[in-house]
Amino acid sequence: MTDFLIVITTVDSKASARRLSRSAVEAGLAASGQVSGPIETTYRHRGEMADGTEYQVVFRTTEDRREALENHLVEGHPYDSPEVIAFAIDSGRAEYLDWITRATR
Repeated sequence: MTDFLIVITTVDSKASARRLSRSAVEAGLAASGQVSGPIETTYRHRGEMADGTEYQVVFRTTEDRREALENHLVEGHPYDSPEVIAFAIDSGRAEYLDWITRATR
């Protein structure tokens, strides 16, 4: 069932998160995009510890749309080296998975 994926990215603002979510769905690269946040983050960047606030966007897509979705997110992302990670959906209701396929065509 690795034909279906959850793809996650984080951005610095709700506006950026909404823009990436909408543009990916409008382009047929994802069936949906959910914006969550604000979330507090702690990270190391260029050798320095930092804290910040981010918004997470979670997409549902198909394996054959993964690369195009990743490229789309990187091109429109506010970060120089954005997080774009994908996880296989191991199981799901057939009707829901069929919807993901239809929505990305």
